[in-house]
Amino acid sequence: MSLITPDFGLLFWMTLIFAIVFFILAKFGFPLITGMVKKRSDTIEQSLRDAEEARKTLKDLAAEQKKLIEEARKEQARILNEAAAAGDKIVQDAREEARAQTSAMIEKAREDIRIEQETARRQIADEVTNLSIEVAEKLVREHLNSAEKQHSLIDKLIEEARASHQPVN
Repeated sequence: MSLITPDFGLLFWMTLIFAIVFFILAKFGFPLITGMVKKRSDTIEQSLRDAEEARKTLKDLAAEQKKLIEEARKEQARILNEAAAAGDKIVQDAREEARAQTSAMIEKAREDIRIEQETARRQIADEVTNLSIEVAEKLVREHLNSAEKQHSLIDKLIEEARASHQPVN
């Protein structure tokens, strides 16, 4: 037998073994691999759709915040104009009483505006927090899908907790 030219029997058995291995892979291996690739592709597409939806929601919230601030400014201007007009009328009757009333109305208007702005900020912060938590939850689920990754993260957090509680000398 020569090292360069194999015998017919060797070629026959190698071909037969290759055909058997290829058949087993085609029957069991390739469908499993393509199924896993398809599942991963679907997961990535869903994550991209969720991220786009979150981006649109954040954009809508920003627009809504701008609208609320603009309305608050218009309301402030309206209230200030009303206070100035009322102040002019009252000045004619009693100057001291007019100053007190105008000052109280302006302060009330500012407080109303501050309350409205704070409420709008809280609502937007709550929405952003909820969306961030949902996105983080999806990302954590995706990245911590194996027990090994979960144990690794837990060990890391324990080490950080120990390091942060060490007495300072």
